[in-house]
Amino acid sequence: MTPPPTSTTPLRPTLTTPVPLAALAELLGLAVPSAATGAAVTGATLRAQQVRPGDLFAALPSMGGAGRPHGADFAGDALAAGAAAVLTDPAGAARLPVADAGVPVLVHPEPRAVLGPLAARIHGDPSSRMAVLGITGTSGKTTIAYLLEEGLRAAGAATGLLGTVETRIGPQRLPSAFTTPEAPDLQALLAVMVERGVTHLPMEVSSHALALGRVGGIGFAVGAFSNLSQDHLDFHAGMEDYFAAKALLFDGRAAREVVCVDDDWGRRLAAPGRVTVSLHGMADWRAEDIEAAHSGAQTFRALGPDGCEVAMAVRLPGSFNVTDALLAMACGHAAGADPRLLARGIGIAEVPGRMQRVDRGQDFLAVVDYAHKPAAVAALLGAVRVQVQGRVIVVLGCGGDRDTAKRPRMGAEAARAADLLIVTDDNPRSEDPAEIRAAVLRGAREAGHAELREIGDRAAAIGAAVAVARAGDAVVVAGKGHETGQQVGDVTHPFSDADVLADLLDREPG
Repeated sequence: MTPPPTSTTPLRPTLTTPVPLAALAELLGLAVPSAATGAAVTGATLRAQQVRPGDLFAALPSMGGAGRPHGADFAGDALAAGAAAVLTDPAGAARLPVADAGVPVLVHPEPRAVLGPLAARIHGDPSSRMAVLGITGTSGKTTIAYLLEEGLRAAGAATGLLGTVETRIGPQRLPSAFTTPEAPDLQALLAVMVERGVTHLPMEVSSHALALGRVGGIGFAVGAFSNLSQDHLDFHAGMEDYFAAKALLFDGRAAREVVCVDDDWGRRLAAPGRVTVSLHGMADWRAEDIEAAHSGAQTFRALGPDGCEVAMAVRLPGSFNVTDALLAMACGHAAGADPRLLARGIGIAEVPGRMQRVDRGQDFLAVVDYAHKPAAVAALLGAVRVQVQGRVIVVLGCGGDRDTAKRPRMGAEAARAADLLIVTDDNPRSEDPAEIRAAVLRGAREAGHAELREIGDRAAAIGAAVAVARAGDAVVVAGKGHETGQQVGDVTHPFSDADVLADLLDREPG
């Protein structure tokens, strides 16, 4: 029996069919190991502590380079747990303690690159038995995935969802550790979804996942691109490298391709046969007659291919959310869904931590949003500014152990758009929080305009914003959105911006 999932136990399908190791060797173009006679595998993992009897253990080289542990160093634990075979590179093979264990070893120069296809084969190629709709881009992935999931459900599909906030399998909801899981966990999860009747899966596809081969072995029904702006330059060598990773989703692995062409990066991806989306420009899908209600909800007409025209609505404010709704429509339409049914679902969708209003009867707007990159901060505050007559009060920090170059730029974007900017801690992780705040403040001071305050304690910073807010103002808490913890050092402390904000608003005198 499959054990119940925990934070360290990824989901596995209930039923598995053993796959001969010879078939996996053939898939890689390798000779069958002499120890492989009769050997078969029923699962795969790259973590020794998660090995189950019958698994293929992927002993991968460290991402940290020389001097870091190799996955092969943990093969002894994997074998003790019942691993039936090992996949590794030549360096790992030389370190394996399996010479006398009779365990077959598949040696490949790029084991990480082939792990996805192997895991797909082990789990019966689950993406071929559902429609997987992958969304990549810097901003908007989560919103598009939620809008698309709701739209597809309204169109009669049995849906799943996979992304930054959570994993959904029909009505079941599970927290997500990564935007896109590692390849073995991802293929097992897709197999679980197939087992439970999911027919359509919108999923976020991160640049890390594409660059590291996590989505290898997935045949996408639709691949979509939203936009590109500065982020993750701690991982990518520069913007061109970042773009190249995103562009991997469009290397032929998706049957249909959808591209927003409202930035230069999207226009570079546009090509014959690809469905284009633009808020106002010439494209296969575009929006007209956009109107915004006082609540921030928006209505518009979506004009699509072959004379398709459908009335649409989105509950979220900001022109970028109209674009996200258009992208969701284009993806659903590319997958064969009825546009009018898609529009019905998109119009009622809500997205955790994205332009999330916190309303406790106060006379000012209070919003929580995940914006954690310069372009997203600018778009968020631009959308808020048009909704209020009073001041825009912003609480913002930057995460530690991530792209350091964006910190002053985020401070600058916030300072240009805010009347009061309170710089606070986000997830400092292993860094000195004061140094992170200093970088944000440096950019904010250079940009000018906003009054600046520094309050490291995030709850106190939110409290200070609420304390000075008056009727007609807006309090915007940015950077963490849906997150329910704050990472300080090696400890994640319970913390929800929305919950803290709601609690503070409840305490405010009526």
